[in-house]
Amino acid sequence: MQRLSLVWFKRDLRVHDHAALCEAAREGAVLPVFVVEPRILGADDGDALHYGFIRECLLELRESLAAMGQPLRVFVGETVDIFEALRTRFGFTRIYAHQETGNALTYARDLAVLDWARTNGIEVCEFAQHGVVRRLQDRNGWARQWRTLMDSAQYDLPDRLTGPPVEDIGDIPTGQNLGLTAYHPAVATRSQVQRGGEQAAIATLESFLRERGQHYQRQISSPSSAYRHGSRISAYLAYGALSLRRTVQQTEHSDLPARARRSFTSRLHWHCHFMQKLESQPSIESRCFNPCYESLRDDGNDPLLLQSWQQGLTGFPFVDACIRSLQTHGWINFRMRAMLVSFAAYDLWLDWRLFSSFLARQFLDYEPGIHLSQVQMQSGTTGINTPRMYNPVKQGFDHDPHAQFIRRWVPELAALPTPFVHEPWALSPIEAQAAEFRPGVDYPLRCVDHRQAIRRAREQIAVVRRSGAHRGAAARVFDQHGSRRAQRDRMTSNAYRERRLKGSDAPRFDAPKDEGQLTLFD
Repeated sequence: MQRLSLVWFKRDLRVHDHAALCEAAREGAVLPVFVVEPRILGADDGDALHYGFIRECLLELRESLAAMGQPLRVFVGETVDIFEALRTRFGFTRIYAHQETGNALTYARDLAVLDWARTNGIEVCEFAQHGVVRRLQDRNGWARQWRTLMDSAQYDLPDRLTGPPVEDIGDIPTGQNLGLTAYHPAVATRSQVQRGGEQAAIATLESFLRERGQHYQRQISSPSSAYRHGSRISAYLAYGALSLRRTVQQTEHSDLPARARRSFTSRLHWHCHFMQKLESQPSIESRCFNPCYESLRDDGNDPLLLQSWQQGLTGFPFVDACIRSLQTHGWINFRMRAMLVSFAAYDLWLDWRLFSSFLARQFLDYEPGIHLSQVQMQSGTTGINTPRMYNPVKQGFDHDPHAQFIRRWVPELAALPTPFVHEPWALSPIEAQAAEFRPGVDYPLRCVDHRQAIRRAREQIAVVRRSGAHRGAAARVFDQHGSRRAQRDRMTSNAYRERRLKGSDAPRFDAPKDEGQLTLFD
């Protein structure tokens, strides 16, 4: 028998460009394993929506590996317990895996596996699959490291896998088998949710580069057009059904128009930029980037406002339409995600920790590092980013001018004239009676006054930014997490930091720009 290595699949559910699989196969026999961990899947940020996608990836991955000689073994339980049983049975001496930047539960799981491996003389070989760098001290030179990894050669698919005799490996459990809770109406049938699997990932990327992405930068702001013209590969990247390196290289060698290609490639870079923040500072899962904001919203956090936002019953039609659409599809474009967070954080004055896990459960493409960084940034708790306070009515007129999206998802308003679909509160009593519309009965009244809420938010954030501790705390955040690209590379880190901090000390509330470049949600 050749030397046996266990290949531990986690968020890398593919066979192409898979460093761990290829290196293990090069060494000798392999035992491909995935562990379904109910404790992690059932956490506050987990949902049956996620596992349904994972399971579809696993079913295809099992077939692909079986065609190569060794099917995927899927087990349910705690990873250390599963690995100990497999070690006793098969006697593997190495574990090959990709690095993962996840939440506190997966981090603790990985540490427990490393401790168990050391105790039992098992060598653990980990490989980077994103541009995230372990034990990074600051961002100087990070962009160059990202570029080097993206330019490196992809791993070829192994011709043949050898390993233990293939016994009855059983079925892959369903979410219902595991007792997972589903918060999405479409989870039961998966009729309106993206399908999982490596082949679907490849086809989605290719259709985007060949056809759907021709006018990418112009069509990703609207929640209607973004469903088709966005790349829609974020879920495949989140669970590793597609490698980031393959995505970057295929994009840069595609026939996508130059402007669209540059725009999309920049998002692939920002994808890793935000994941790096969680890798470098795991505490952002539960603590503000900038500690000066820890008690910012102690005078808010009304549970009834949170509930109205979660149910799509705020009385702001465009906000409610976006929430309802998200809960059905498990996806919405980035600009609308930013608006939803802005509305919750500034209009409703809710602490980001109250709604972060709720949104994580809604997003099929939930990636902890991106999600936590973005929720905090859009909530204004970094201290180095200009707060973006989106006007939900303006966003509706800008990105759904004929109110087609609102009418689809808020049918209570479908019969009203278009201007009133956006602002039903503007109806006079006579107009409401003529339209047979009962404000507050057929559709909720506005839960807050937008202008008053934003004014209060500005005032309270300004107080924090003028405090003596803010400047030093913001400087530390920038030193650890601030980007060092483009014009910033032509300045010293200190000079750029001073420029940023001078701007951030004076609270500015600019008109929202297209924040889509900040991460890969589109």
